[in-house]
Amino acid sequence: MNNFWTVVGFTVNNKVRTKSFVITSLIIALVISIGINLPYIIEQFDKGGDKATNVGYIQLSGEDNQSPGDSLKTFYEAQEKPPVVMVPFEDKGDAAANEKQLKDAIDDGDIKGYLAFGSEMTDSGFPAMTYNSEKLMDSKTTAGLQTALVQIRQISVLQNAGLTVEQMAQLNAPVSIETVQISTGDGSGAGAGRTQQAQGVNMGVIYVIIIFLFMAIMTSGNMIASEITAEKSSRVMEILITSVTPLKQMFGKIFGMFIVVILQMAFYIVVILLNVSMPHNKGALGNLDIDLSLVDPLLLVYAVLFFLTGFFLYATLYAAIGSIVSRTEDLGQAVMPMTFISLAGFYIAIFSISSPDSLLVKITSYIPIFSPFVMLLRIGLTDVPMWQTLLSFGILLVSIYAAVYVSAKIYRTGVLMYGKRPSWKEIRKAMKAYKI
Repeated sequence: MNNFWTVVGFTVNNKVRTKSFVITSLIIALVISIGINLPYIIEQFDKGGDKATNVGYIQLSGEDNQSPGDSLKTFYEAQEKPPVVMVPFEDKGDAAANEKQLKDAIDDGDIKGYLAFGSEMTDSGFPAMTYNSEKLMDSKTTAGLQTALVQIRQISVLQNAGLTVEQMAQLNAPVSIETVQISTGDGSGAGAGRTQQAQGVNMGVIYVIIIFLFMAIMTSGNMIASEITAEKSSRVMEILITSVTPLKQMFGKIFGMFIVVILQMAFYIVVILLNVSMPHNKGALGNLDIDLSLVDPLLLVYAVLFFLTGFFLYATLYAAIGSIVSRTEDLGQAVMPMTFISLAGFYIAIFSISSPDSLLVKITSYIPIFSPFVMLLRIGLTDVPMWQTLLSFGILLVSIYAAVYVSAKIYRTGVLMYGKRPSWKEIRKAMKAYKI
């Protein structure tokens, strides 16, 4: 047993002290920090992003000649913080002179663009309109003007229909429906189900756990395989094999890498918490109204179980792959299938968050290489019967046992096989010759 902990300690110290590990961890932490603070950074470079856009138009003379520009001006002036300010300009009596006047206003910085009105009326009840701006594809301003005109038309039609202010307010009042997730098997009714807020919190927790599981698998798997391959290529394995049994070596490296990954993940969590606690991010989080007390404790228990079993399953498979590769140059090609498999499980879970009860999710939740991702998604977002959860977890445990048995034999055989990568036939023959 002392040899096992010696391997664990050696693996942890050897990996944590390397420059590549430290630099990679710091770079990822920097990327996380930039990602969290990106909205604030963009805001600092774009101080005028929240200012109202000045839009010019030609104001027709006479009380009866009210243009859509005047209606927009009245509409936006009634708002507390209007996104658009309509700026009227005097009618020069000539289209060319009016256009020159508006273009000069853009050059002077008085307006960002201007609305030009056609002479013919359209089916919308407004004349044909064109928004002219120097900004490329200024769809944001155009969309805002269109939305405002739709509301103006709606108010005008309702007023002409003779509706009272109260009736108009009733028509415009929003209709809300609360969503509650219930369990049909316990007979407790809708009141005992998950509210929409609880579902949102669970979805966020599941999203974070799936991402961390994928990062742990990708990071530890490649580190385990690369370290074993490096020891083989440098012939260090021949010395290690005389003092520590291959089985203790494999599990020592896996457990050591698990500690390294946990330390790395803890470092990233601390970085996230530090960035989130900054003053400019506290307000944004407060607006989200996240209540972590709504998280189901049983969901956290399942998350830990599936995280550990998923990590251990992939780690043993990566160790087996690393043991049959003699050169680090060949490692990338050897671990590529495992990379694609883990990516498939990750993508199935992430892209199925909006449809956690689909047939694909139900099927893959029983496939061991996918179930750590997918079954956790089902548990968090749907009402999964207990027998299905236990069945999926049982299949995963049996698969881990089989993977450990096969991987241990492959590791015992592959660590001392040098030269070209052995064929499956050669590995199978060697595996029969050795007992775990």
